[in-house]
Amino acid sequence: MKSIAHVGLDVHKDSIVAAILPEGADKPVCERRLRNDALELKRFVCRWERAYDLRCCYEASSCGYVIHRWLADVGVACDVIAPSLVPKRPGERVKTDRRDAVKLARLHRSGELVSVHIPTQQDEAVRSLVRCRETMNKEVQQSRHYILKFLSCRGIRYPGKSNWTQKHWQFLRSLKFEGPEQIVFEEYLVLLEFKQYRLEELDRHIEEIAGTQTYQDVVGILRCLRGIDTLSAMVLVTEIMDFSRFGAARQMMSYLGLVPSEDSSGGTRRQGGITKTGNSRCRRILIQTSWHYARKPSLSKNLKQRQQGQSARVVAHSWKAQQRLHKKFWGIALRKDKRTAVVAVARELVGFIWALMSSDVVWCNKSQAA
Repeated sequence: MKSIAHVGLDVHKDSIVAAILPEGADKPVCERRLRNDALELKRFVCRWERAYDLRCCYEASSCGYVIHRWLADVGVACDVIAPSLVPKRPGERVKTDRRDAVKLARLHRSGELVSVHIPTQQDEAVRSLVRCRETMNKEVQQSRHYILKFLSCRGIRYPGKSNWTQKHWQFLRSLKFEGPEQIVFEEYLVLLEFKQYRLEELDRHIEEIAGTQTYQDVVGILRCLRGIDTLSAMVLVTEIMDFSRFGAARQMMSYLGLVPSEDSSGGTRRQGGITKTGNSRCRRILIQTSWHYARKPSLSKNLKQRQQGQSARVVAHSWKAQQRLHKKFWGIALRKDKRTAVVAVARELVGFIWALMSSDVVWCNKSQAA
């Protein structure tokens, strides 16, 4: 039976530094710099796999999950580590690739590293599409700012109440300038219209994917909650992916960075703002959604349509969430402020989402829909 050896991989764009540390050894038996190439890495681990049962790890970075999949092809276990949770010694002032690789191997051997969830290639592709939509939405907002700043510098104000309505677009198209300014203004308008068209196309693609067999059940359940529609549900589903990896609602709250930070010592306990660790995209969506619970609980026409075909248990859970979160919002907002209240509502909303995504509720909903 082969002994276990832990392999720390310090991954860069062009190179990978590997350190192999067997169980019980004080020093690595091998430290080597490799090219960031699938064939070379596979040859290296296959050579050492003859002598040891290898357990590899590397920090999550822009290289994604490519290294993990290369090693999976040759049957070698590999964990992708959360960089923000790697222990660091305040006194360490020397940092090199070799030291980082050895450090990863030692920490992995002692069980002090936290691995991230590894998505399938299909899930990663859908998540990339949803993130692309977010990027395009930022581009649309940027182009809108270009136009408004262009007009503001020339003392032009829209007399209506709100921008980017049909009347506001009519106002923009009626404006005329002289010389090069007219060219600049037209280019800004054309650029904005192009980005809006591409955003609509991305929305259409996401809607189609949300209706497929893989996503329609979980997206349908999440859409039963007030403030969550297809796009926001797809962000939550593609970013979290596997809800069952959270054994309790508080674990999911902590993963999304919605729990209070704490600095306590001895008999003194100090709690601060939320940690803001974990997935920022989900946290932003949840906080935006939580503003809907400032209004009184009700079943709008759109919400009723979204709840059609869902189980009675899911619909009742959604109604309970409306009542409880509305009460919580104003219970905090009247004592403190609305921003504090909406964060607290977002944290509790995670608990309702976790309960909806538990296996028994999902199974109950699927069986009734069938």
